[in-house]
Amino acid sequence: MDITTLLSPDRVVCCDDIGSKKRLLEELAELLGSSSQQLSQQEIFDSLVNREKLGSTGLGHGVALPHGRLAALDAPICAFIRVDPPVDFDAADGQNVDLVFSLLVPEDSTEEHLQVLSTIAEIFSDPAICEALRNCQTDKCLLDLLTQWEQRRIPA
Repeated sequence: MDITTLLSPDRVVCCDDIGSKKRLLEELAELLGSSSQQLSQQEIFDSLVNREKLGSTGLGHGVALPHGRLAALDAPICAFIRVDPPVDFDAADGQNVDLVFSLLVPEDSTEEHLQVLSTIAEIFSDPAICEALRNCQTDKCLLDLLTQWEQRRIPA
């Protein structure tokens, strides 16, 4: 699964002073909703919050993967935010979160959903890419790094 096909430049951002998990989920809902006329930001936010109620999607080591399912969605979409300063995301390791990759999938998506989650987990298991993403100061830098990671992963 080529994760960069699910991202668009307007959904990859550096954010300062988010302040809270709720505000971070609101920001993700805005980003994800801006590229879809069929989805409302409130519907996206509710989906993300409902998933968080089942247990935090904070993976640990400063990484979170908030995700949700929506019936009105035709295909998966993603957003990525680097947050500075990091925010409390109720991660199992207690560490605040600064790298956040969010995923929305159609309600009936199963195999594709698991493939995307697996790819995202692969990205964040690489300490070098995590450090490089944390050092980015621009949206373009973030997108370029994710694209370069994907290109190294998938042979031409």
